[in-house]
Amino acid sequence: MLIHSIETIPVSVPLTKPFKTALRTVHTAYAVYVKVICGDGRVGWGEAPPTHVITGDSVGSITYAIEEVIAPQLIGLDIRRRETVFNALKRSIVRNTSAKAAIDMAIHDLFAQQTGQPLYQLLGGYRNNLETDFTVSVNGPEEMAADAERYIAEGFDVLKVKVGIGDINEDIVRIKTIRERIGDAPQIRLDANQGWSAKAAVRAIRLMEDAGLAIELIEQPVLAGDIDGLKYVTDNTLTPIMADESIFSANDALRVLQLRAADLINIKLMKSGGIHEALKINALAETYGVECMVGSMIETKLGITAAAHFAASQTNVTRFDFDAPLMLAEDIVPGGIVYEGRTIRLPETPGLGLDYKQMERLGKGADS
Repeated sequence: MLIHSIETIPVSVPLTKPFKTALRTVHTAYAVYVKVICGDGRVGWGEAPPTHVITGDSVGSITYAIEEVIAPQLIGLDIRRRETVFNALKRSIVRNTSAKAAIDMAIHDLFAQQTGQPLYQLLGGYRNNLETDFTVSVNGPEEMAADAERYIAEGFDVLKVKVGIGDINEDIVRIKTIRERIGDAPQIRLDANQGWSAKAAVRAIRLMEDAGLAIELIEQPVLAGDIDGLKYVTDNTLTPIMADESIFSANDALRVLQLRAADLINIKLMKSGGIHEALKINALAETYGVECMVGSMIETKLGITAAAHFAASQTNVTRFDFDAPLMLAEDIVPGGIVYEGRTIRLPETPGLGLDYKQMERLGKGADS
């Protein structure tokens, strides 16, 4: 199965409501879809959303990296020799993790199609369904509480609440207002998106602990590069701390794990450059007794399907943040994972489980 050609397709889908974090506000989900086409006509699919404030990637940079740099180095390689392909992908260009992730997804899709198995089974086959949280964007306390109440009414029992904008006292008011509205039963996990200093994070978390707000975990409280600050927060609070933007590669994970700088790790394919590196990060974390969550950027169902296959395959992945497609005004991806409320069902057909014939239509006006 030699790689014959690689194509890119820009797509865009509006969100039903603006998505706000400490880093950005998103109104439309943009992505570059990737087709890796083999000599026998079989096609593998991947997705790369541009997330400037995290990965540094844009639609233009992703497209250029794939078409002008990566593709020429992969065309002619045999996808059955996966280590050769992934080694070439890794060495093809520095960083550009979103572009690499899209190619990585497509290669995994092709290999699983060739074996006749769903990808999650090929990777480990631990489970065939997941339960996702739902994210509450950062806004005023009353608006956030109303959103939280609506998501709970829709059947979600774990909320990921964005904080990190303004004074920490404002964040505490946000959480108190949400907790008063939804009660004690639903789980709340917070994501500060690097919005706090280390000392401010410790103060905020201790205040929330003293107030009995029952926070499950705090995700990336400090700047991505501040590993010492991350460790300071972890060492000086009782609430579990999760590293997200601090970890792109297995090397990043090893540093955090060796220092015991975080209690949990959030793996995202767009940071790791795809499933191949994500498996290494998860294996390292498991060796250190640290559980992982698999999360996502603002992506369509294509990228989330690939991430869900990876997450479902691994015992050490215990938390799932795959709500992005539920925020979109339209689902443009035929096949793939199926949402049943908070439950995600993995497809049992080969590869990513897409409707591959219908996918071919995406190149004819998907970015409308």
